[in-house]
Amino acid sequence: EVDWFSLASIIFLLMFAPLIVYYFIMSCDQYQCSLIDPVIDVLTGNEHLSDIWNKTPTLTYRAAGIYTLWVAFQVVLYVCIPDFCHKFLPGYVGGVQEGAVTPAGVVNKYEINGLQAWIITHVLWFANAYYFHCFSPTIIFDNWIPLLWCANILGYAVSTFAMIKGYFFPTNAKDCKFTGNFFYDYMMGIEFNPRIGKWFDFKLFFNGRPGIVAWTLINLSYAAKQQELYGQVTNSMILVNVLQGVYVLDFFWNEAWYLKTIDICHDHFGWYLGWGDCVWLPYLYTLQGLYLVYHPVQLCTANAIGILMLGLIGYYIFRMTNHQKDLFRRTNGNCRIWGKKPEYIECSYMSVDGTKYYSKLMTSGFWGWARHFNYTGDLMGSLAYCLTCGFDHILPYFYVVYMTILLTHRCIRDEHRCFSKYGKDWKRYTAAVPYRLVPGIF
Repeated sequence: EVDWFSLASIIFLLMFAPLIVYYFIMSCDQYQCSLIDPVIDVLTGNEHLSDIWNKTPTLTYRAAGIYTLWVAFQVVLYVCIPDFCHKFLPGYVGGVQEGAVTPAGVVNKYEINGLQAWIITHVLWFANAYYFHCFSPTIIFDNWIPLLWCANILGYAVSTFAMIKGYFFPTNAKDCKFTGNFFYDYMMGIEFNPRIGKWFDFKLFFNGRPGIVAWTLINLSYAAKQQELYGQVTNSMILVNVLQGVYVLDFFWNEAWYLKTIDICHDHFGWYLGWGDCVWLPYLYTLQGLYLVYHPVQLCTANAIGILMLGLIGYYIFRMTNHQKDLFRRTNGNCRIWGKKPEYIECSYMSVDGTKYYSKLMTSGFWGWARHFNYTGDLMGSLAYCLTCGFDHILPYFYVVYMTILLTHRCIRDEHRCFSKYGKDWKRYTAAVPYRLVPGIF
């Protein structure tokens, strides 16, 4: 059942999330990234909403062609080229991998080739920038708002198609979820794993491609624009490219592990993922680089090193926390964490058919510090991205604010699910590890 608060939140997001994205991008295009000046202009009568809208670049054939070619290219890389990176990169897990068991008992297979797609895309990007010169490296920035309309069209189209597909020709009818509420079903999705054919999985494709592959290309385009406008690339722009590049590469290096995360294992595919991955992610996760095009910041050496260390330490915590959990699960606790055997709490739960299962929740290593310490590392990295932009405007800090809200909500949502699953054993676990994110505070 859909409670009134969830329904109100969903309707709010459906109505205002696209406007939020537009407002942020428009404020940079027309107001030098000030979030306050547009409001002041409208309230004082200096500008009308129609004036702001009329000055906004419209959809162009050029942008439509660029975006269509981009998505088609990523589809080809995803579906048509089996992974070869796992054959020569030690430690990398690619190729055909199995996902988690779905509620209907299905185990889907995936072609893990995101790292390969990222490498091919970026090799071609740099080859064009230095040798072929078929298009300018600033092409993304130069068409940024027209591309926004293209991304919205795809986001809404794929979300609507996914809903229609869930009703009339689902991939697996037993893995569909109908609440009877149109807005909730459209937002959160009906099908668990909508697919076309054997390999095109909507959830994996739109979660990882084309948005995350584009993330680093977008930042490179910003850097190229900064070079074009000012004759140099600032150290803050380099930091944004490096730190976010590490995050993107980590995602693709661990794409097989991603199959076991909350996005793949629990979320259905609807507007939340479809539109979010097409629009929200590429446009709002890259605000720091966009801001630095309009307001180049040259950090002093000490600040630059400090921000770099914060970002790298945050990444280390994020990755090592997830590694400890993965190692613990793979070995069923027969491993060593920080040089000693891990501590854990034995838990039991009942499946829907009445079968009793047993599980272990680790209470040592980073997981003994906080129940979601991987999110803590993620937030440290998010803060580092924002700090590269200085403190003159609040716009680039939207990312860390948003990530804090998102990850805190995920903490609560995940713990609600765990309490429903484990009952009194979950209470024992939270007593042993009392903090969610920050030891001693929260």
